Amino acid sequence: MTEAGATPDEPEEDDAPALPDDPAAVEAVREALVDWYEADHRSFPWRETEDPYEILVSEVMSQQTQLDRVVEAWHDFLDEWPTVADLAAADRADVVGFWTSHSLGYNNRAKYLHEAAGQVVDGAVEGVEAGAFPRTPEGLQELMGVGPYTANAVASFAFNEGDAVVDTNVKRVLHRAFDTPDDDAAFERVAAALMPAGESRVWNNAIMELGGVACGKAPRCDEAGCPWREWCHAYATNDFTAPDVPTQPEFEGSRRQMRGRVVRTLQEADELALDRLGPKVRVDYTPDGEYGRAWLRDLLSDLADDGLVELEDREGDTVARLRR
Repeated sequence: MTEAGATPDEPEEDDAPALPDDPAAVEAVREALVDWYEADHRSFPWRETEDPYEILVSEVMSQQTQLDRVVEAWHDFLDEWPTVADLAAADRADVVGFWTSHSLGYNNRAKYLHEAAGQVVDGAVEGVEAGAFPRTPEGLQELMGVGPYTANAVASFAFNEGDAVVDTNVKRVLHRAFDTPDDDAAFERVAAALMPAGESRVWNNAIMELGGVACGKAPRCDEAGCPWREWCHAYATNDFTAPDVPTQPEFEGSRRQMRGRVVRTLQEADELALDRLGPKVRVDYTPDGEYGRAWLRDLLSDLADDGLVELEDREGDTVARLRR
C-alpha cells in the first residue's frame, strides 16, 4: 500500500508487504478484525478494566506466564495490594515473596513493579501529578522496569493512547497475512498502517487475539473463523511459515530457578550463613565443590545487585537475608 503523499520518484521497497492498495480494502480489513474480536473473544479480567495500575500488573505478570495462569495470580495480587498506593507502601520482600510463591518468573519484575508504584505515588515522572499514571508510551517508559512493549500496552488499554503493538503473535500474523518481511522496521510500519487512528485499545486487543487464537504456530484459520482469510497471503498460498519464535531456556537447574530457591528459603529462614543456605538451594551443594561457596556467593551477589538480598560478613562467614 503506497503511503499517502508519496511522490513518483520516491523509491519503492523491494520487499514491500502485500497490503491492499485500495484504501477501501484496508478499511475492510480493519472492520473485519474488529467485528470478529467484538463478536467473541477470550475473557480476561484485565480486559474489563481501564485502570492503568491493574493493567500494568497484568502486563508484567504475563511477560513470562501463560495468561490462564495469570488470572488467579492477578486477582490474588490485587486482593493483597488493591491500589498503586497500597503497593508502594508494601514491604518489598512481601512483594517478591508473592511473586515467587505464584511462580511468576524473574523476581526482578516484582522489585521493579514495586519501585514503579513508588514513582507513581511520588509523582516522579515530570509533568504527571503524584498518584497519577503517565498516559503516553513515552511517559510510561519513565517507570522502573517498563519497556516499550509494556508502556505501549498500558497506554493502549488504559488510555486508548498507544501505538500499534508489535509482539511475537502480531509479527506472525503480519508475516502470514501480508507477506511482511521478517524485519522489525517492516513489522512496525505495517502494524502502524493498519491500526485505525485513535483506536489502539480495541485494535491491539483484537490483533493480539487473532495471533493467539487463530494464527498460532499451528494455524486454525477455518476453525477459528479467521476474519482475514479473504486477504491472507498464507491462506492463499498454503505457506504458513513464520518468523522463528524464541524459546525459553530450560528452567530445571537454571540460574533463574536457583535464584528463586534462595528467595524462598530466606523468606522462611530470615537469615542464613552460606553453608546452611547452600544445601537448601541445591542438594549437591558442597562448600568447595562446583556448586559450593564460590558459586553461591556469585548467585547472592547478583541478587544483592538487584536489591533483593543483603549480605553481611560476620566472624569470617557471609550471612544472607532478604532486603527489607
